[in-house]
Amino acid sequence: MASLKKLEKILEKNKNPEKAKVLQGFFKTGKGQYGEGDIFLGIVVPDQRKIAKEFTNLSLKDIKTLLNSKIHEKRLIALFILIDKHKIASKNKEDNKKEQIFNFYLDNIKNVNNWDLVDLSAPNILGEFLKDRKRDILYKLSKSDNIWERRIAILSTFYFIKNDDFSDSLKIAEILL
Repeated sequence: MASLKKLEKILEKNKNPEKAKVLQGFFKTGKGQYGEGDIFLGIVVPDQRKIAKEFTNLSLKDIKTLLNSKIHEKRLIALFILIDKHKIASKNKEDNKKEQIFNFYLDNIKNVNNWDLVDLSAPNILGEFLKDRKRDILYKLSKSDNIWERRIAILSTFYFIKNDDFSDSLKIAEILL
């Protein structure tokens, strides 16, 4: 069974301080900027994806620990793992697990707080889960004062767009205008 301690060791081994400096500027982590307070280890996304694949059995409790971190890569890896868990549940037609992941995502939405985190996770978790369900939550999120919740609302509809369903995308875009 994969462990959080093992994941932490792998992250420590793979960190790149020079790359971290570049990422902190790219993701606008300075005072008053949209990514204020984010800390980067400097691990590139393809490596984060590989690391996440090793930890798909991580518990939701451990994923929550990662999502609560100020370290951006930990949150991104947590979301990669969550997406993998969602895909596995979808493939196995385990609707109760999909719903559990959907609710977990919403319960931890405050930590999905940068454009890459949103763009990666919203269509693959919320969008996929809501494909054949009521989509009221997206309209609620689209009216939020939080920029990331609004982004989650519209990006979730990318899943629908890929399946030739445009109505919610257009309605939410209208709200966001």
